[in-house]
Amino acid sequence: MNAANDMNVAKERLVKDFRAVATDAEELLKATASQTGERVTAARARIEETLREARERLAELEEGALARGKQAVRRTDEYVHDHPWESIGVAGAVGLLLGMLISRR
Repeated sequence: MNAANDMNVAKERLVKDFRAVATDAEELLKATASQTGERVTAARARIEETLREARERLAELEEGALARGKQAVRRTDEYVHDHPWESIGVAGAVGLLLGMLISRR
């Protein structure tokens, strides 16, 4: 459950970052509509920084998801090797259920 909590916190941060990007982009559009110069440069710098941070967090989320996926595969592989007959029984039961469901159609 800790990993799920971490994922939710990361998702919330990512959403917050993208909202900040949208806000900064709106400010940039407003600033460039009537003025150029210092305000435009400052807004563009904030947008670039916010995008960079959002991309970093997204990369962290992807790395975390990939690591958790690999860990799940590793655990499944270990379980199948430690309990081969149980694994065969479960796979057979799932196959039987799927076959029954498909044949009903």
